[in-house]
Amino acid sequence: MKARIFDALRAALADRCAVALVTDLGSGLQTLVDADGRQRGDVALEDEFLPQVLDAIRESRSGTVEFYDGRFFINVHPPANRLLIVGAVHLAQALAPAARLAGLDVTVIDPRAAFATPDRFPDTTLVTDWPDEALATLRPDARTAIVALTHDPKFDDPALIAALGSDAFYVGVLGGRKNQAARLERLRGQGVTEAQLARIHGPVGLDIGAVTPAEIAVSILADIILALRGQKWKA
Repeated sequence: MKARIFDALRAALADRCAVALVTDLGSGLQTLVDADGRQRGDVALEDEFLPQVLDAIRESRSGTVEFYDGRFFINVHPPANRLLIVGAVHLAQALAPAARLAGLDVTVIDPRAAFATPDRFPDTTLVTDWPDEALATLRPDARTAIVALTHDPKFDDPALIAALGSDAFYVGVLGGRKNQAARLERLRGQGVTEAQLARIHGPVGLDIGAVTPAEIAVSILADIILALRGQKWKA
């Protein structure tokens, strides 16, 4: 791979942009294509071939395709799935490493700098902005899960409003059913629609009888994976 193509690929992934590296298996020439069809590389792909590449990007599908007399390998590089945790609490200390083990990029958000420390969250990206400000900067997309764990409306509610206004594939919040009902009423009062409220996983996590922070973390992560992979329970 030539340096300019590698640099473009690295920049795209840093900006969380899905791209495909298309290699002509006959000549070895390569072209990097983004989701908008922009191309950078050795050659420009033909207009008739480009839709196949864009479909592959949308479906995160890599593989070899034939076009006229040529064979091409389309290697799709989607942005990493990530988990944004609001609240540097004990539960987050269990959830963060479990999520990393499952392949998620993890960021913990908490304006309380005394809680969001590297000692408590090693190898984890920490953000000490207020949750709504942090989410505005992090720009949650369709590969992002967000969970609010503080049990404090002044942190959780702004986070939820920002999350529900994003393309995040999962939005969850900790709390029992009574707290959840009160939370929904507060959010309605702040203009959140019923369709948005229906996106909230609350109480967060699958109902597996979890009790300890580690068990609750497993239930949350399992629910996120279920939402991500689209699998259905079978009777």
